[in-house]
Amino acid sequence: MTKRRKILLIALLAWLGPAIGLGLIFGSDGRSDFQPTEEFRLNDWVDLGLLSINKAVLYLLLAAVLTTVSVLWIANKMTQRPNRVQTAIETIYLFMRDNIARGNMDDAMARKWFPFVGTLFLFIWWSNMIGYLPLPTNDAHPVDVFGIELPAFALYAATANISVPLVLTLVVWFAYHIEGIRVQGPVKYLKSWVPAGVEGAAAVPIFFIEVISHFVRIISLSVRLFANILAGHLLILFMAGGLGVILGLSALGWITMPIAVAFFLFEIGLIASLQAFIFATLTAIYLGGATSEHH
Repeated sequence: MTKRRKILLIALLAWLGPAIGLGLIFGSDGRSDFQPTEEFRLNDWVDLGLLSINKAVLYLLLAAVLTTVSVLWIANKMTQRPNRVQTAIETIYLFMRDNIARGNMDDAMARKWFPFVGTLFLFIWWSNMIGYLPLPTNDAHPVDVFGIELPAFALYAATANISVPLVLTLVVWFAYHIEGIRVQGPVKYLKSWVPAGVEGAAAVPIFFIEVISHFVRIISLSVRLFANILAGHLLILFMAGGLGVILGLSALGWITMPIAVAFFLFEIGLIASLQAFIFATLTAIYLGGATSEHH
């Protein structure tokens, strides 16, 4: 047996050995009525009807504050000789301006709508990122501290609730339609939905297909963000111990925990930023397409 195989075998035994031992000692201990969906249930902390405050509102407030503070901090820290932090910030700024805004809109539209697109990118990015920070927001499974029940630490993201991506999508949807009508006029804007060169009777079904596609965008844009963030959190939840609790196998957590860490790093390193980029880029594409004669 080669040295490399010996190392792999030792690592495998070190990983599976304790799990087998725990399984033999505790058996099916740890089984409970744990329901993963409870982690995403929104219980009102302050009941104000439509304006009730819950953990989703808290996360949205945190994302809004972080977006505002980061933009103001960047604006006030610009110097002639940038340090490493400023260099990184300027790189992100140029990426949002040149790749997202200017890459999908003409210069006039990019200058006008870059603040909106850039803010949207940062807000979604912050919303996704703070969703991977454990915060005391889990009121479904409180912990007892000296006789006081306090919310347990948990991972939650506002963008994992369909209502948040849906509202953001509706803002984008109405914005690009209003901008298209403002720039081209209502008649010319509707005519732009038919590709150049399509005339006569063929234009009618193409137009109605385009109408359907605009409404489908509401679903695709919102569900893409919601589903990716929700799926990531569920995977982390299951692998970090939820699966072992459901199955009643405490030892399973020892095996799945490294997988949970891998999912966690993958979500933070790629998915959180990628979904913000996709949402902002599609917003820029829709705005650019709405103001061109044919798209």
